[in-house]
Formats: sequence, structure tokens, C-alpha cells
Amino acid sequence: MSQHDIRSAKRPEPDAELVAIADYVVDQRIDSVEAYDTARYMLMDSLACALLAMRHPECVKHLGPVVPGAVLPGGVRVPATAWELDPVQAAYNIGVQVRWLDFNDTWLAAEWGHPSDNLGAILAVADYLSRKAEREGGAPITVRDVLGWAIKAHEIQGVYALRNSFNRVGLDHVILVRLASTAVATRMLGGGKDEIINAVSHSWIDNGVLRTYRHAPNAGPRKSWAAGDACRRAVTHAFNAIKGCVGYPSALTARTWGFYDVAFGGKRFEFERAFGSYVMENVLFKISYPAEFHAQTAVECAMKLHVEVRDRIDQIERIEIETQEAGVRIIDKTGPLANYADRDHCIQYMVAVPLIFGRLTADDYTDAVAADPRIDALRARMTVVENPRFTADYFDPDKRFIGNAVQVFFKDGSATEKVSIDYPIGHRRRRSEGIPVLLEKFDAALTGHLPAARVRQILALTSNPDQFEATPIHRVLDLFSQIG
Repeated sequence: MSQHDIRSAKRPEPDAELVAIADYVVDQRIDSVEAYDTARYMLMDSLACALLAMRHPECVKHLGPVVPGAVLPGGVRVPATAWELDPVQAAYNIGVQVRWLDFNDTWLAAEWGHPSDNLGAILAVADYLSRKAEREGGAPITVRDVLGWAIKAHEIQGVYALRNSFNRVGLDHVILVRLASTAVATRMLGGGKDEIINAVSHSWIDNGVLRTYRHAPNAGPRKSWAAGDACRRAVTHAFNAIKGCVGYPSALTARTWGFYDVAFGGKRFEFERAFGSYVMENVLFKISYPAEFHAQTAVECAMKLHVEVRDRIDQIERIEIETQEAGVRIIDKTGPLANYADRDHCIQYMVAVPLIFGRLTADDYTDAVAADPRIDALRARMTVVENPRFTADYFDPDKRFIGNAVQVFFKDGSATEKVSIDYPIGHRRRRSEGIPVLLEKFDAALTGHLPAARVRQILALTSNPDQFEATPIHRVLDLFSQIG
């Protein structure tokens, strides 16, 4: 903890953690071709998630201005809508869209989360700045610029998550979305190191939201808009810092009143590695199934078993699921499930549906599908246990596996094989297999929501990486909007 005398009004030097973020955001040059390539796919995948979310009225009702009529002509475009908004509220809108279906990229470690959540803030600020530049005769913000900011936001969120578990003190992982987005958005708006330090100090002073909305008995849809809320707050901090609002240099380490003492049990953050481009290069894509990531390979296992068990559902005696410690702690859930947000964070539900139907889509979390009595009947026959090897491989920095195994036992004494998968199709080690599926997801999302001519235009643009990255970001968002 800081040795600063709590009776003294003398301002200390900024906490080292704040300075490290500012140094990285301002000084670090990202040269990794793999990071930029992965970031480009991440942007496409996130826009696909935003379009897919528009099929769900519960998502759509969150979009638009806070107050009806409070629009900003010439403002930030919100994908798949006609809204033009200020960048603060646009950050919320885009963040909600990207995150709504729990289908965007993922990072798993001591803390988990979804680094592409930061696109809510990054795209909103980038679109605002790019349109402003065009009006004023300046240089627009390109897709390449956006990818660079996304790499840094991914890195800040992901490196903090490697060794620091916010969930174990009851805080939600969107605290790191707010942190990363605040730092990057401040730089995008022209802030230097002092402004970034000030803005990030405010992010920590906000503390964090309780993650009770992700867990029984309170699981609910706030988990789908929490990241958008973090993006909105981040852009607010960034604008305030640019205006010259003062920061709080020992926001983390101040005795009694700082984040460490108030919210982290007096413990300082630990770091496995310096900031670079590691997180973007190793990020996990959710490609096949909109499911909480600790269950992704369990769903793959169940899909492999579907043909063998689909005609014997009523003959099943028990189902054994092996997962990682985090999976047991987060998504092992028994009893009634109140809503879709309960269901997509229940490993038993996410295994039962593919065993029965041979699929798992966003619609499978609806009340209509959940009413099928076979689902809860199978859930009641499931046991979930930790496999220590899965846990060890989960934390191994050279693996970052998310293993699961599923085996079905029948009343006549027979059983299926135990199907075990160490890492899902969205893992870095399966990139060559996964990217074509990601592109299919992108194509399907476009086709389901945009006019055919617009779809062809977007596909032609994104199929040429150099041309796509050179395109002003506001032109890309024009293609995804309902304006014009």
C-alpha cells in the first residue's frame, strides 16, 4: 500500500499501474501482423454479433438516445439502425449490440471477459472523430486505426485478467472494459499521458458493479448490457479528462480510501507479462455457439453425441460432465431457470439442448424452447465435476485450454464413449479451421439483416484486407446503418 500519510493533503506521484497504462497507450508501437489480422476478424465478428442481436426485441429496446428525441444529426451511427447519437450514448448502444448474445470474443484466465466489448467505446469515438475530421477537412479515422486501438484495449483488459480475479471479490469483469476503454478513448480524443492517468484514475474510483446479475438466484439480462454501460462511462471519463478535469493519483493505493483497500482486500494487482499484443493474438472466438465460453467444448462434445442419443433420450440414466474449476463455479446450475440469461450460463442446459436437438442457437434460450420437458429432465440427471487437468491447462499460459468432457449412461447399463475436447474451434490453435466458420457467421449475419446489394458491397470490401483497413471507419458504419 501507499506510504502516503493519510493526514497529509500533499498529492503523491501517480500509482505505477496508472503510469504503465499511459506509457503503453502513448508509446507502444504494435508491429505484429498476426495481431492486426486477428483484430480485423475480431471487428468483423463483432459487427456480425451486433446484427444478430437486432433480431431480439429485448436488445433493441435498449437502443437509441436516453431521452426520446435527443439525437445528434451527423452523429455516430449505430449499426442496423437509423440512430445518430452523441459518442457517449452511442458507446452504450454499440456495446449492447456487440455483447447482447454472448457471442463475441472471449478471454479466460484468473478473470474472464470479452475484450471486443471495448468496441462500444472505440467505434463510437472513432466514428465521431472521423465524421468531424471529414467536415473540417482533416484526415479520417481508418479501419486500420481502429484495429490498433482495439489491440491495445484487448491487451489492457486481458493482461489485467491473467492474474487478478475480480469475480472472487464479487466484482464483474466489465470493470476491465471500463478501464481499457477509458485509456484508449482518452488517447483517441487527443489526450496525452497526464490525461490518460487522470481518466484511468476516475475509472478505478468508480469501483465495480456487483456480478450478482450473472449468478443464481439473480441471473438476468443486465449481463447483456453491462459492457455497454462500461463503455458509456469510459467515454465520459475520456471527455472529462480532455476538458482538464483533475485526476486522483493514488486512486489504487491510497490507504483506507483507495481501490486496493476498499475493494481488493488490500492486495495489489499482479502481472504475468508486460503489455504488448499477446491478448489479441490469443483471443478466443465464439464461432459456432452463443454460449458462455467455459461450456463451449461441452457443447461440441454434446453435438458429437447427438446422433447416438437422440432416439434414446428417455432411456438415459445419467450424464457426467467434467469441466474446469471455473466452469463448476460459474455455470454449474440446478433448479428452475428464470430467463434466457439464466439458461446461457447453465452448463447443464447448454449440454441438454444439443443432445436433444443437435443444435444450440440464441433462440434455444427462449421460453418456448425451454418449455420442452426433456431439457429439465436431462438436467436433473447430470453431474458436473472438476477435472484437475482441465483446470491446469486452463491456466497454462502456453495452452489456455477450456476443456470439457461428456459421457451418457443408459438404464440398460450401456454408455457412450467419453467425448473430451481440450479447446474449442475459436481457439488460436484452431485458427485455420475456425476462420472460415467465422466468415460464414459474418455472411449469415449480413444476409439476415441488410439489403442484398449492401451485403455484396460489404463482402467485397472485407475480402480485400488492404482496402478494408484503408477505409474510413465512418464509411464502414454507413454501410451497416439504415441511413441513406
